[in-house]
Amino acid sequence: MPQIQSAKKRLRQNIVIRERNRAARSFVRNRIKALLRTLRDGDVAAAEEQFKGVASALDRAAARKLWHKNTVARRKSRLSKLILKIKTEKANS
Repeated sequence: MPQIQSAKKRLRQNIVIRERNRAARSFVRNRIKALLRTLRDGDVAAAEEQFKGVASALDRAAARKLWHKNTVARRKSRLSKLILKIKTEKANS
């Protein structure tokens, strides 16, 4: 445990920041899971609409440095690729 007053304050701040970041990351992950559930159910139109919200949430997370911008870009790319794949499979069948 810190003994110096400024270190005690920094510890308190770090706890608050860590909880806020955990909540924000959890929010984004839950939106991604909801999008994947929608895709699993086969509702491509709803998934495309949800993707806009997921992409926005991921971009906000990158801006707040919760994830690296390349990580966010990779996740968005993989999700959009998955949506397109399912969309073309539905169109071909």
